[in-house]
Amino acid sequence: MKRRIWLTGASSGMGLALAEELLNAGHRVALTARNVQPLEALDQRFPRQVLLAPGDISEPNDVTAIGERIGQVWGAVDTVILNAGTCEYIDASRFDARTVERVVKTNLIATSYCIQEALILLRLSEAPHLVGVASSLALLPLARSEAYGASKAGLRYLLQSLRIDLAREGIDVTIISPGVIDTQHTQTSHFPMSMRWSAPKAARYIASRLVKKRRPLEIAFPLPLVLTLKLLALLPERVQLTLGKRMMRDADEGERAS
Repeated sequence: MKRRIWLTGASSGMGLALAEELLNAGHRVALTARNVQPLEALDQRFPRQVLLAPGDISEPNDVTAIGERIGQVWGAVDTVILNAGTCEYIDASRFDARTVERVVKTNLIATSYCIQEALILLRLSEAPHLVGVASSLALLPLARSEAYGASKAGLRYLLQSLRIDLAREGIDVTIISPGVIDTQHTQTSHFPMSMRWSAPKAARYIASRLVKKRRPLEIAFPLPLVLTLKLLALLPERVQLTLGKRMMRDADEGERAS
């Protein structure tokens, strides 16, 4: 069944790849991002399927206007995929709280603005589905990931709680938990290449699972990385600290070698 989908963060990386995947499958997709050019390029390729809904999701007025535009054109949406996000690494020797503020504002607060508008549109659908992109990397404390991990852990809790509260209305909630996707934010990652996925591969995996009759509670990948992180998270915190410090030393040595 073809669906009306609102996708945020659709101009680059996994979001752009997912937009193409959904459009190729015949769905109608409302595309949101600050960078309009990639959205317009998709509109030219899929003129009858794309609804341009650009804007800055960190601005509440923009998000309200986006929701109103989608509602005016389509009346409702069946699926909302909240993918927009950012990543900035922390240098603890020069800790700057503004970095945490920027990342949390985009990944958690701005996504909450989108949820507010999304629920208005989803409640008008016969089979509503709310989807949010968290991160598998938030399962375990990692060096320099304080801001990113905190924002994604907060988003996970928000979506898990909403899943309970929205169940009575028949609104399903799915959490997408990617591992390391090859984007500009992860080029400096020290995870093995075998545990990195390209954006198109991740998009294909997500799209194939979103269409299942029984909607998944979570879509986490790649499985070896997810299982490794979950097992490490069960270790005593002292052991986690030792491993974390070792990973940090390895990363520092790799940077000096390069």
